[in-house]
Amino acid sequence: MAAAHLRYFILHKPFNMVSQFVSTHEVSLLGNLDFTFPEGTHAIGRLDNHSEGLLLLTTNKKVTRLLFLSDTPHKRTYLVQINNKISEENLQRLRTGVSFKIKTGIIYTTAPCEVTIVENPEALCTMADRLTAYLPYTWLLITITEGKYHQVRKMIGAIRHKCKRLIRVSIEDLALGSLKPGHIKEVGEEEFFTKLHIDIP
Repeated sequence: MAAAHLRYFILHKPFNMVSQFVSTHEVSLLGNLDFTFPEGTHAIGRLDNHSEGLLLLTTNKKVTRLLFLSDTPHKRTYLVQINNKISEENLQRLRTGVSFKIKTGIIYTTAPCEVTIVENPEALCTMADRLTAYLPYTWLLITITEGKYHQVRKMIGAIRHKCKRLIRVSIEDLALGSLKPGHIKEVGEEEFFTKLHIDIP
């Protein structure tokens, strides 16, 4: 019997939705979206319910290992709204690495990463019109390769700011673009793997 045709999707995950199809809790699920996913579809690299943006879904069970469990780091870029204006000192701290406690009580120090201030966040993705922070606030574009322990939120907490909004805008070269919150786009296999910089197994 021939192998089933594998399929690949990107979703602009809305705020207050979990990255799964089933749950024992009363939460908004991926299955609530107005889209019929093929059997066996699952999310790769989850976003928590308060985070938004790019979520990958596929019927290919090998992608998670290739993308997030390999020895090769892969870039993830987030548009982050924080309260108050950020100082140059704290900007440099984020870029060079900050430390925070993880749930096991161990102090974890982040690797150096790319951080820039963003003046026009709407140019990077189509976002829902949702009031999150009162003035003053700052939008940052943060690119990391680790993605552990709710890392971006804890990085912001480590410099004594609050993360008011967190939107993943890209993984490697696969980006949200103009995809609206709650909308899904199917991506061809070759484009999917090429833009994620991983080899088709």
